[in-house]
Amino acid sequence: MSWLKSMMEKEPPEPENPIGVVVIGNIEPDMHDTAKEAVRRSLKRAGWKTIDVGKSVAPQVFVDKAKETNANLIAISVNTVPAKNNLPKLDEALKAAGLKGKIAIIMGGAAVKKEDADTMGALFGKNKEEAPELAKRAIGLK
Repeated sequence: MSWLKSMMEKEPPEPENPIGVVVIGNIEPDMHDTAKEAVRRSLKRAGWKTIDVGKSVAPQVFVDKAKETNANLIAISVNTVPAKNNLPKLDEALKAAGLKGKIAIIMGGAAVKKEDADTMGALFGKNKEEAPELAKRAIGLK
């Protein structure tokens, strides 16, 4: 029933003085956005400006949107193995754009583990409750 409760949560207001900007989405071909939406709302409630790129998003879109919005953080939801298989493409796109190591990454989802995040230099989170502190840690805030 917790998934139903999270779906019924109200949209939090935009933060007046955001901690930072996070680009959030499901990497392609993942279409499962319930968890991503819960994390997005959790980050927004905690004071982050969230830019939702949607579900089944190409790796390059994350990079382009992060550059366009001067984002501090990319948050990726990975709920299928085919989506997990696209993480190296995201890593390559970040390197090609000169953002590797300059923008923080957090990820979570049914198809990834901490080891997958470690491989990309990202932080791994298990749920929406962890997301705000994980995001702060990712960009070096206390």
